[in-house]
Amino acid sequence: MRCWYRYIWGVVVCAVMASCGVKKGLKDVPNLTAWDTIIPYVNILNDSVHTTDKGFLSKNKQQLWELYVTGDPYQIGLNTGALTESLYQKQETVFFSKVEEFVPSGFKQKMLIKLLKYYNRDLYQYIPNEYKAEIYGLSKYATNRFDFLGPAYQRSLYLHGAHDIGHAFQDLALVGCTSLAVWGENSADGGLLIGRNFDFYVGDGFAENKIIAFIQPENGNAFMSVTWGGMTGVVSGMNEKGLTVTLNAGKSSIPLKAKTPISVVAREILQYADNIEQAISIAKTKKVFVSESIMVGSAVDRKAVLIEIAPKNFGVYEVANSSALICSNHFQSEAFQSDKRNQKQIEESHSQYRWDKVNEYVNNAEVLTPEKMVDILRDTKGLNGKDIGYGNEKALNQLLAHHGIVFQPEKRMVWVSSNPYQLGEFVAYDLNKIFKEKNAEHHLGVDSLTIAKDTFIDTNAFIDYERYRKEDHIFQKKIKDKEEVSQEYIAMYQKLNPEYWVVYYRAGLYYMQMKKYKEAKEQFNLALTKEVTTVPAEKKINKYLKKIRNK
Repeated sequence: MRCWYRYIWGVVVCAVMASCGVKKGLKDVPNLTAWDTIIPYVNILNDSVHTTDKGFLSKNKQQLWELYVTGDPYQIGLNTGALTESLYQKQETVFFSKVEEFVPSGFKQKMLIKLLKYYNRDLYQYIPNEYKAEIYGLSKYATNRFDFLGPAYQRSLYLHGAHDIGHAFQDLALVGCTSLAVWGENSADGGLLIGRNFDFYVGDGFAENKIIAFIQPENGNAFMSVTWGGMTGVVSGMNEKGLTVTLNAGKSSIPLKAKTPISVVAREILQYADNIEQAISIAKTKKVFVSESIMVGSAVDRKAVLIEIAPKNFGVYEVANSSALICSNHFQSEAFQSDKRNQKQIEESHSQYRWDKVNEYVNNAEVLTPEKMVDILRDTKGLNGKDIGYGNEKALNQLLAHHGIVFQPEKRMVWVSSNPYQLGEFVAYDLNKIFKEKNAEHHLGVDSLTIAKDTFIDTNAFIDYERYRKEDHIFQKKIKDKEEVSQEYIAMYQKLNPEYWVVYYRAGLYYMQMKKYKEAKEQFNLALTKEVTTVPAEKKINKYLKKIRNK
């Protein structure tokens, strides 16, 4: 099951909460009325370059948007909103257009609203005032299309917790992100090198307009992050001191109320921490409502650690006698060793499999460069090079990533992927030039250090995979609508991605529904010969086979 269902559920929850008009949140709107008339003038130089007196937005040749903004929190929010208005409104539309589809109606809707009003009653108290001021400035440029759901500021505030709220209310499919940090003998130059995939999918439209944001606030560190319109929190980023943060979801319990969004915790660390000790100190003060691993890399410390944070637990994991740190979607610190949810996550999910896959690279004795790190992030194979089907969540490259990113903290270098997924060119950025030299250019990338696109893009296998994604949605709808399909259609569908267990599982479901049990049994058995993603999925297939035997 894809992680975007979980995120959309979070968006729905946020939409309902916004529509409730939580009075406490409205009272906490920053008192900035004296500045509300200061609307930045946007100078449109061309379709790809917009400027204000506090920054600019430009699109590079890889179709990534590059945003540079400076000022106090409100000015940063206001100028970001002015420059990214169309991108922000598009993302809002992507999110909230799902509301009518997912929110229940009638009695269930009324009960849900009551529940969520209570659940979200104190969210505003857990977001620092400076970030509320920034979100408030940004919200001035929200679309009015969804005003019926609540004020723009509230909608924007709650969307920063959509990831967490979806995680809490529908903990079904964790985001399958994978991260690796190496240094010393595992790094070609001995310096710290970090790579991660942000496997986060909310539909194709969500990833079309990635923003590489460079923020120079009045207080704290200047930093960069990979983000999207309307987002002030951080999921992947590095600051001017060479401190990096990346997020990996963990198995979580269902909390009683919303607290600090994890992306806001990451933002505060990036802005105010210079080293690992300071990052840990900041994280310890935060009350969160989901479980998350925060990989923190530090140029000062020349290593990386994992801050593992949960509603009722906190741990720090640091490798001993090693110069490589691997993170997938389970916890590794002593604090979580006896945690039953974490144990179940290791045993039943695809997290341990991906950890083992990265460990293959670490153990092959090959030192890593940024280019080789990108190769790891793009790997679609399973353990020992096994073909496991394109899009399999056991792969490091699940062909759905919002972005891949590579950091060299000591050199202040970062590479960010361009579409599609992490297969396009990785664009290089030098934070020394961007922040230290006050680079005012409208293109911030270092063209000479660009990492080439993956040749997989130009293969028939990739073309087939893209077609498979479309046909998979079509086939699921046909199954749901109990629409009859031909054997030729099923054969065509399976040929598009023949090593992926899902294509046989779907066929089994179809034949089961049509009471063609012999064919269903054959398809379910074929699915079991492939690399099934999780233990629960394998159990489900065996459950169907048992039903067939009992017919």
